[in-house]
Amino acid sequence: MTSRERVLAALNRQRTDRVPMDLGSTRVTGITVQAYERLKRHFGLKKETVVVDRMQQLAWVDEEILEALGIDTIGLLPKPPDRSQDALLPDGRWRDEWGVVRRLQPDGYYYELDESPLAGEITEKELDEYPWPDPDDPGRVRGLAEEAKRLREETDYALVGHAPGGWIHLSQYLRGFEDWFADLALRPRFAREFLERVCDLTLRMAKHFLEAVGLYLDVVATGDDIAIQRGPMVSPQTYREIFWPLQKKQFQFLHEHTQAKVFYHCCGSVYRLLPHFIAAGIDIINPVQVSAAEMDDTARLKREFGDRVCFWGAIDTHRVLPFGTPEEVRAEVQRRINDLAVDGGYVLNAVHNLQPEVPVENILALYEAGRETPLPV
Repeated sequence: MTSRERVLAALNRQRTDRVPMDLGSTRVTGITVQAYERLKRHFGLKKETVVVDRMQQLAWVDEEILEALGIDTIGLLPKPPDRSQDALLPDGRWRDEWGVVRRLQPDGYYYELDESPLAGEITEKELDEYPWPDPDDPGRVRGLAEEAKRLREETDYALVGHAPGGWIHLSQYLRGFEDWFADLALRPRFAREFLERVCDLTLRMAKHFLEAVGLYLDVVATGDDIAIQRGPMVSPQTYREIFWPLQKKQFQFLHEHTQAKVFYHCCGSVYRLLPHFIAAGIDIINPVQVSAAEMDDTARLKREFGDRVCFWGAIDTHRVLPFGTPEEVRAEVQRRINDLAVDGGYVLNAVHNLQPEVPVENILALYEAGRETPLPV
């Protein structure tokens, strides 16, 4: 099977010759710069590392690395806009295009939230006057159609487009986490309208992205977090009344603008949310955070939801990948394949991005085991 055939068959819940594998096709299935530099040295790759996500410090994975590991996917990301607030500030902090300011600590790996521009008391008028990003900026899609066409015609990779989204996270960064939660409790109408405003902006960005590349995509990815380690981060009532309608709007929008499968990333314990995500329209759930509550029993996840959703991820980044031995990594891979790849429906990848602490030996073990583990009968 070609890589594209392998991924599409798995996502259609059909048996494949081996489990399909991903590395770096999205901003939530990638590898941090530090880990990537070690991987490059292992393979003798001399090319300069390209950072594709400043906040998370993610590296673009070169096709030579994809080929060496047997990866079946390749990503397509939106381009930077022509006009933006994005800038490195004189004090070393970074302001993104939404006006959110982050700081890279001297001993840190990521740009962490430092200033939320819409925190505190705020009125509808102030929201109207805020310098929002221009969702129609032509720079966001310049050259993407040509690149997507080339990848479709000249490679066998399954093409994954990471569409603009993340309106939950963006709203948290803009308001600040304390005010964001207070709004939900004390100003639910304002909270709903604020979330809808941010969601609509990202959907306008996604519309241009999919108009450019939707014809070529096999998977369209988007992501947010509405769960934490123990369960959903909001009450069931708040989720149903405020978040689910916007998720349904988002996922239906993606389905309307491309034939690609819809991939949704949500960290944390999503067991109780999965029926709602599925009803809203997702085809794939990522990252399957097995270290969170109610998520480690992947056989149960497959048994209860595997006829309605595919799984992408599930290899533990909390302990096994950074701190386990290569043998433990192989055992983890074998377990998740046996649980989740019955009759297809599974793409192998780490839970979220490969972190700086993950040694090369464990990355190699991850993908070696993926190539070598027989699929369950």
